[in-house]
Amino acid sequence: MFDLPVLIVGAGPTGLNLALRLARYGIAFRIIDQQDQPARESRALAVHARTLEFYRQLGFGDPVVEAGIRIEGIRLHEGGRERAHIVLKDIGSGLSPYPFILDLPQDEHEHFLVAELKKAGAEVERSTILISFDQDDDAGNVVLERDGHEERARVQYVCGCDGARSKVREGIDVRFDGGTYERLYYVADVRLETPDTGHDFHLATGVATFALRLPSRKGLTERLIGFVPDGVEHPKFDDVRASAEELLGIRIADLNWFSTYSVHHRVADRFRVGRAFLLGDAGHLHSPVGGQGMNTGIGDAVNLAWKLADVIRGRASSALLDTYEPERIAFARKLVATTDRIFQTVVSEGMAGRMFRTFLLPTLIPAVTHFATARHALFRFASQIGIHYPDSALSEGKAGEVSGGRSATMDRFARQFRGSFEFGLATSHLWRRARRIFGGSKIARATVTSFRIHERCEPGRVQPQCRLSG
Repeated sequence: MFDLPVLIVGAGPTGLNLALRLARYGIAFRIIDQQDQPARESRALAVHARTLEFYRQLGFGDPVVEAGIRIEGIRLHEGGRERAHIVLKDIGSGLSPYPFILDLPQDEHEHFLVAELKKAGAEVERSTILISFDQDDDAGNVVLERDGHEERARVQYVCGCDGARSKVREGIDVRFDGGTYERLYYVADVRLETPDTGHDFHLATGVATFALRLPSRKGLTERLIGFVPDGVEHPKFDDVRASAEELLGIRIADLNWFSTYSVHHRVADRFRVGRAFLLGDAGHLHSPVGGQGMNTGIGDAVNLAWKLADVIRGRASSALLDTYEPERIAFARKLVATTDRIFQTVVSEGMAGRMFRTFLLPTLIPAVTHFATARHALFRFASQIGIHYPDSALSEGKAGEVSGGRSATMDRFARQFRGSFEFGLATSHLWRRARRIFGGSKIARATVTSFRIHERCEPGRVQPQCRLSG
């Protein structure tokens, strides 16, 4: 017997999205977080189109957009002066109902999600710590602590959304291979002497250094990110202020807050062990290139939520959960490797780095992005709308004339969705595979309500029965 179907550990964007999805599916859960309140400081700002499409499914895509800033371009600086301007406004036009990058500070983002969770009838249990986790054949065993009191519970599934120092990952003894960049980074929230009313990112590069400036809080403040100078043991804002002002060509009036951090590039070697799952930063850490980390964690949550719901409700066998790890870990590994290569090139002190900063960034990239094909390719990568899983156990069959399990329902799906649809219900080995995944006699019902489309739902055509994967 279980005390609870799902325990979510960690109430950042990943955990909150998982909770919102489970609430929508009618699955009982608890979501805990060791902090006594939502984040007040944040590094993550970019909210990409795929995430906004997920929010649209939940009914609050447009309110999230209204809370943020639509980024219109990237201004590139070298040696203290602007060298180029890359236009991003409506870069994904025709590809998504959200053809832009949204700038929304993570703390504001989290507050919004917490409010939506309350509307759904659930709340985060604050100041609650996962002390330990282990599992046997029948359940996961957790020990929680709040206000000095311990609580023991047996849960059906544990979802680790608890960040880089994940207690869930520790409990399942999973390696977290990768590395840490040598340089220390700073992030600061500031007000400029001359406010900037534009909606652009500013990227400034120098020899073995960089600085990034992004609008924040509807343009009332600016977010600065960059390197802490070598040899500074206990950095303060004054240690980076002059460099940031020189690189970005600005003058800072006031500091709201300042913090330093290390950047990691790591991927756990497993995303699932038994009844435990890793999501978000608990499973993968990225360089800041492209603002991918938070959005990838949200994709993890969307991918796992519908699978958990169908298994818990008995609409699919537990084999369905086996698809979570191969689908999401393959994407995470590819993304971490790609962003790592780009980031290393941007900050490299060698010839390749200098060539990238002085020629490719200010000259070639702005020229190439004048072409629609290049703009769309850039958008597909950054926005994550091109994610699909052709090698998944759920992705077999034909798409053209909808070969596998041909039925009126499947034909209707084919008309309602576009893209590379990988159905998996052919009459021979594909049928047997589907029976193993969804479970015997439930296969007919699973065809309609549990079978998944490995692409984005077409904008404006999201149907209640569609389980859109992350």
